[in-house]
Amino acid sequence: MSVVELNQVKKYFDGVAAIKELTLNIEEGEVLGLFGHNGAGKTTTMKLILGLLKPSEGVVSVFGHSPASPHFSDYRYRLGFLPENVSFYQQLTGKEVLAYFAKLKKVSKNRVVQLLEEVGLSHAANRKVKTYSKGMKQRLGLAQALLTEPKLLLLDEPTVGLDPIATQDFYTMVDQLKKAGCSVVLCSHVLPGVEKHIDRAAILGAGQLQALGTLAELRQQAELPTIIHAYGEINQDILRSELAEQVTSISSNDSVLEIHTTHSEKTNVLRQVMKHPGCTDIDLHTPSLEQIYRYFVEASTTDSRNNTPPHMTNSIAQKKEGVQ
Repeated sequence: MSVVELNQVKKYFDGVAAIKELTLNIEEGEVLGLFGHNGAGKTTTMKLILGLLKPSEGVVSVFGHSPASPHFSDYRYRLGFLPENVSFYQQLTGKEVLAYFAKLKKVSKNRVVQLLEEVGLSHAANRKVKTYSKGMKQRLGLAQALLTEPKLLLLDEPTVGLDPIATQDFYTMVDQLKKAGCSVVLCSHVLPGVEKHIDRAAILGAGQLQALGTLAELRQQAELPTIIHAYGEINQDILRSELAEQVTSISSNDSVLEIHTTHSEKTNVLRQVMKHPGCTDIDLHTPSLEQIYRYFVEASTTDSRNNTPPHMTNSIAQKKEGVQ
């Protein structure tokens, strides 16, 4: 059973659709990256999962139950949430803040000390929160979200205010949570560095799911080129004839060949290039999460005229041409 299931979900505010139709599931131990521009529906989706909002239409299920139901309180301790802008009592120390939430959630005080150590705040545990930097407050917020050792963790812009080392430490913690079986919804505008830590990406646009899948699946759908840079003295004419059916273009700049191919053909192309005795080095550049995101967001703008999700555009076009 999926930890989270959204089936044909719609959400309206004063007659305006924030979520037009969303079907999405999150499995146990999965890290789902939830991406989209401002107003795409990310925050609304997270609030629906948390039970802070009820769907106007469709069904939202978390741990097999409606999170908006009054009976869901029995399962709420299994949920952790880190909002984008954390806010705490400024006159309390970090330790006092965490101890307060631990008491509310009926968690042992020993867990407070442990978490302060895990998020790197032991040295500031007895300092007032008003002296904390934005990054330190963010780490305190993460500790609060982890108090009950949740099985589902929702993170809204979790690396805001974190320096590069703290950001890497955060993603290491996400990896550990995943190994422990925790499901994570990671919502972020900071895409570099995220792709190594998510299992699937869900891209929202105008309240609709524009793309969903692993990065390999989304690269295939987007048909973005994989770029190979080959260095050395390589005979272009011979290479062109050898790779005529496997590449889309080959260009040169000094002693560097730039080869554009598809994701599925990259291994065959690499093998062929490496056979050339003049080849001294190779760089491989697969489409990044940023490029994938940009493709689907821009495609959604184009396809909004006929309300066709961009990942369906190619298959529809093929059917019109009689290709199955």
